[in-house]
Amino acid sequence: MKNKHVLYLSYDGMTDPLGQSQVLPYLVSLSKKGYRFSLVSFDKPDRFELNNGIIQKIVDEAGIKWYPQVYHKSPPILSTLYDIRKLKKVCEIIYKKDPYSIVHCRGYITPFAALEVKKKYSVKFLFDIRGFWPDEKVEGKDWNIKNPAYRAVYNYFKKKEVEFYNAADHSICLTYKGRDILHKRDSIANQPVPIEVIPCCVDLDLFNPDNINFEEQQKLRSELGISEQDFIISYLGSIGTWYMLDEMLEFFSLLKAKKTNAKFLFITGDNADNIKKVASKYNISHNDIIITRAPRNTVPLHLSLSNVSIFFIAPVYSKQASSPTKQGEIMGMGIPLICNDGIGDTSKVVRDYNGGAVLEAFNQASYLKIINKIDRICNLDKYEIRKGAKEFYALEIGVSRYKMIYEKLVG
Repeated sequence: MKNKHVLYLSYDGMTDPLGQSQVLPYLVSLSKKGYRFSLVSFDKPDRFELNNGIIQKIVDEAGIKWYPQVYHKSPPILSTLYDIRKLKKVCEIIYKKDPYSIVHCRGYITPFAALEVKKKYSVKFLFDIRGFWPDEKVEGKDWNIKNPAYRAVYNYFKKKEVEFYNAADHSICLTYKGRDILHKRDSIANQPVPIEVIPCCVDLDLFNPDNINFEEQQKLRSELGISEQDFIISYLGSIGTWYMLDEMLEFFSLLKAKKTNAKFLFITGDNADNIKKVASKYNISHNDIIITRAPRNTVPLHLSLSNVSIFFIAPVYSKQASSPTKQGEIMGMGIPLICNDGIGDTSKVVRDYNGGAVLEAFNQASYLKIINKIDRICNLDKYEIRKGAKEFYALEIGVSRYKMIYEKLVG
């Protein structure tokens, strides 16, 4: 009989939005298909205190055994080494208590523990990369490689990256573009190594425009000061390292000149003052900027106020392996999207499914090219856009691909 016990390791916390959208939905669905999970995550203390009850209910109902650990951020490097050491101990304890056949590693930190249990107990190692992490750390300016210490750390992880790919029984990446890059790397042995593409998938039952309650929508409009006549361009999620706030606000300032009734809705937990400060650079009235937080279950309602949604992401090398979670959510709601090129499969999906517009360059001429056809963009068929989300980002597609990989590894 197959051992369908999977140890899932995540350095991201389950009490973070990312864990709730990009880990738990898969594990809950796979649990229904006969797999048992032991889940180890590293949760930030403040997030854990706020949300652990919610997560515990989800995992208990799915029969998932959750082993949350404390995430340590400082001092840099040493704190991560401490967490890796703790993770190795937890993996050992779980195996001795209830042997698992697969260790499924999310990201680049957890494989340090996985390689040890693979060698010791001959379990299968699944490397779920989520992106080109060492390059992200450099391009995101977390690691200044002009500093010898950070240069050494970067070189170390690039070597470990190759070791992880060579040791993995199977790998997963988020984009076809990223997979093509990996298959061209001479440093990875036995090419083409088995890599499955699973983008950041979305629960399209939750992100469904047909489920929006009109009365709730009108109530939210009133709370946010949005009238029926306002033209709403939205941004969903944190701003963070990669999202180009200046460029998005410059775009909005030009849009506002064409559509005087335009307002920019930010659905984010980020600091409102920081957003307004940048808006002031482009002479945007704070009355035209609406900033609100939304728990996951109300994000579709907030998005439903949008005529169009936007995100610009820095088009650097590492982003070729990135799949923005927000894209599937926006398209799932049938909302046209304005994005830039050079980010994983993002622009290809928009073009293939007539889902909006792709920015050619970060300059006013390119902004105006899109703004001049904004009405046509906003009148695109929302069901065709949603069809693109169903065919590319549906949670069921991701679950079926994970199941296929698990079957290969334990069959």
